[in-house]
Amino acid sequence: MNRAVLITGMGCVSGLGIGVAESWRRLKAGEGAIRPLSRGGIEGCAAAIEDVEALAPPASEGLRRLGRLDPLSLYTLIAAGEALEQAGLTGSPSLDSRTAVVVGCGSGGNATIDTAYQRLFGQGQARVHPQTIPSSMIAAPSAHVAMLHGIHGPAFTISSACASSAHALGEAMYMIRAGRVDVAIVGGAEACLNRGSWTGWQSLGVLAPDTCRPFSRDRQGMVLGEGAAMLVLESEDHAQARGAAVLGRLAGYGASSDAGQMTAPDAAGMAAALRAAHQHAGIALDGPLLVSAHGTGTALNDATEAAALRAVYGDWLDRHCVIATKSAHGHMIGAGGAMEFLLGMKALHDGFAPPTLGHLGPDPECEVPLAIGGQDFIGDALVSSSFAFGGLNAVLIGTRA
Repeated sequence: MNRAVLITGMGCVSGLGIGVAESWRRLKAGEGAIRPLSRGGIEGCAAAIEDVEALAPPASEGLRRLGRLDPLSLYTLIAAGEALEQAGLTGSPSLDSRTAVVVGCGSGGNATIDTAYQRLFGQGQARVHPQTIPSSMIAAPSAHVAMLHGIHGPAFTISSACASSAHALGEAMYMIRAGRVDVAIVGGAEACLNRGSWTGWQSLGVLAPDTCRPFSRDRQGMVLGEGAAMLVLESEDHAQARGAAVLGRLAGYGASSDAGQMTAPDAAGMAAALRAAHQHAGIALDGPLLVSAHGTGTALNDATEAAALRAVYGDWLDRHCVIATKSAHGHMIGAGGAMEFLLGMKALHDGFAPPTLGHLGPDPECEVPLAIGGQDFIGDALVSSSFAFGGLNAVLIGTRA
């Protein structure tokens, strides 16, 4: 069975704002979320959600059953709620058994773990909160979405670092094409702006002191972000039968492993995932295409990714348009792939490539046709790439409805 997979709902929360409309408005206008952050022992620059304490998941009588919510689950529930509402599936009988929940996360509930460790090691207490494990486990977001919306189909988490949510979208697409489910609520979440996680990233030496500058000269590293992006995918026959509005199609997915080093990317592995996605989607390389780059703003990633793009597209690359949205919403780790695919689909639909922020001028080592100031662009398809630590690569291809 090989059924077309449609996108019927989208939801997100990030430093750019709450909801798809606000996030796209700010991105399109060149209003980035990266700024100085002083929170809970963090001192640096990040793309943080402004008022996490004021966020609340969608109201529900069943909310109390979920127990304590780490921000990781909270972000997921907000994004999933928006996506389901747009799809018109909130409370639908379809959610009972023919719907899957797949969430990509790079790590678990970091805030809950930090609190537990502070009590245990910092304060010398013998016990931590009894819901520390269920609140912090990496499977919690998918379980919480299923519980809140009464979904009895398969629900699970995929964890592959910065490619987690791109892998989740691709694998959910395969589930629908195989006829295992009719609907998938799928995407990713990350809540890593807390002291423990921040210190780990800082120690790795990859964080920029000011901002993220993808493919720019004098770029100094990545900037962390947080939040979630969730989409509703449906089989074409299911969406048509209920008269759903279609936002686009998830047409292709390619994945590969570098089988190399944990933190050093490999152009051949990236290129393999790009070619596999094109082959799967049946989308030609000559385009024109809207390319949503992984674009972390690190010296090594951007140069390697540019080499991979040249290897795959050759001279055709200059017919395409490259966007790099991490310059606005930061590196959302496990949520990054889904957020970038979501925003890329908005860009494809609107025929507008959003600006790449913080750019100081071209670097001859990673020259790509980058949308710097924002520009009109009509492409045949979106190619959205996620290239993660561990050499874990995932590329998604989307087309207009």
